[in-house]
Amino acid sequence: MAFETNLTAERIGEHTAQGHWTGEVSTDHLDAWAARVPDKLAAVDEHRSTTYRELAEQVHRCAAGLLELGVGAGDVVSFQLPNRIEWLVLHFACTRIGAVSNPLIPIHRDREVGFALQLARSRIVVVPDEFRGFDHPAMVERLRPDLPDLQHLLVVGGESGPGRTSWEEFLATPWERQHPAAELARLRPDPDEVTLLIFTSGTTGEPKGVMHTHNALVAANRAMAQRVEVDSDSVLHMASTFAHLTGFLYGARLPVQFGATGVYQEVWDPQRFVELIEQRGITHTSAATPFLHDLLSADNLARHDVSALRRFCCMGAPVPRPLVRQAGEQLPATDVLSGWGQSENALVTIGVPGDDEDKTATRDGIPLAGMRIRVVDARGRPLPPSAEGRLQVRGPFLFVGYARRPDTTRDAFDGAWFDTGDLAAIDEDGYLSISGRTKDVIIRGGENIPVAYLEDVLHEHTAVQAAAVVGVPDPRLQERACAVVVPEPGEPEPDFAELQRFLAAKGVAKPYWPERLEVVGELPRTPSGKIQKFRLREQLGDEADHQR
Repeated sequence: MAFETNLTAERIGEHTAQGHWTGEVSTDHLDAWAARVPDKLAAVDEHRSTTYRELAEQVHRCAAGLLELGVGAGDVVSFQLPNRIEWLVLHFACTRIGAVSNPLIPIHRDREVGFALQLARSRIVVVPDEFRGFDHPAMVERLRPDLPDLQHLLVVGGESGPGRTSWEEFLATPWERQHPAAELARLRPDPDEVTLLIFTSGTTGEPKGVMHTHNALVAANRAMAQRVEVDSDSVLHMASTFAHLTGFLYGARLPVQFGATGVYQEVWDPQRFVELIEQRGITHTSAATPFLHDLLSADNLARHDVSALRRFCCMGAPVPRPLVRQAGEQLPATDVLSGWGQSENALVTIGVPGDDEDKTATRDGIPLAGMRIRVVDARGRPLPPSAEGRLQVRGPFLFVGYARRPDTTRDAFDGAWFDTGDLAAIDEDGYLSISGRTKDVIIRGGENIPVAYLEDVLHEHTAVQAAAVVGVPDPRLQERACAVVVPEPGEPEPDFAELQRFLAAKGVAKPYWPERLEVVGELPRTPSGKIQKFRLREQLGDEADHQR
């Protein structure tokens, strides 16, 4: 069944006339590069590598096999795979026949996966036999009674059996004999159809199924490549899951769109990344800010030549000033670029190579080509530069709605503008500064606490590796601020009195000081690195209830 979207003829005409939507789909790029540079390395994962010719051949066979299993245009194929070449083959095969790709985050379990499969009404699910000690096929079997649309389970690295088919056996079958290339060419999808159903990471509650079209995804990558200077000589690294839009766009699809080489890690290991930079000549990576911290702390960094790395694009969390400075010292050939985006709109803003330390540490970049941003007040009126308000976005990368949630989609838009749920300011130069989520505002006795500002200051403490400030209920003041910090290894653990002295020395107004400190081993995060503050609030609330 086709998904209901909010895509209009007016929007299609606007982005087409402006040159952002060009009518391409991702398999157009795969075919072009397979013909032009068939023996060039397309992808390298932790198990094998593949050339563009080999990748195109596997995609053809897989697409033909999906047709044999009854998958047609608009049907959803869900896959919960690590960052492996099998993921690429399956996604491009879905594109080839007009099916909708629904990548699922590998660490998600019954609750999250069951929710996604029910909403997607998936026809096929593809999972690994085992990944990081978890039995994925067994999970799917537990979920089957509530999945009436599910017809096939393919298992990577496992054997065929009752209710399941081995991926290796499936891909070894010469399905292309029944469905030659000319037939598949006739199935090329309309570029304005939905090609991706990807679920939000869950920073605030129930995940939402975000729908994107071919045109939007191609446009997003074209603008990104222009800003960070990606071409066919680039080698792009990705360790964030392909099931998040960062990994999907800038790991799985960006190399193929520009004839580059993708190098993938299925589990983040900073020491191994250092080795891969030298071995593979990695030029670009995109990841959350904690990955940059890990890289700079890698004990083998000084022993390897990492001069090939030109761009480290940081998304999902602010880049503390000390980290920017440290990167400049340890990675002098690398530009660290801060960026902001969401599942609904891809990367909207990112810095410009050559930005100074202040812009990298205090801003989230300027819009990519075609994207527009504005900040509005509570009544939807645009605000002047540097004023904080609700951040809204429009442009060619924007999603076309939440799957099977038309009311939620309508509520998220102000005309053509998508209300992101973020608080932000835009300076005179057009640089964005995210200050928090509209639902994360802490109001203490009628006074708004500047959460992002406080977190930036806390990150400057030498004993703090990561920090988040959240509100905890208070019967008199409504809320009080609690600082939750992860201590820096090797440094004395900060205590509350020390924290207060530090904030005083930094000149932070006393009404803004957190009134509680919690020291934890790690902060709950989404796979993209965004801190799940709702989980912190739940944990702190549970502790308060227990103490009563």
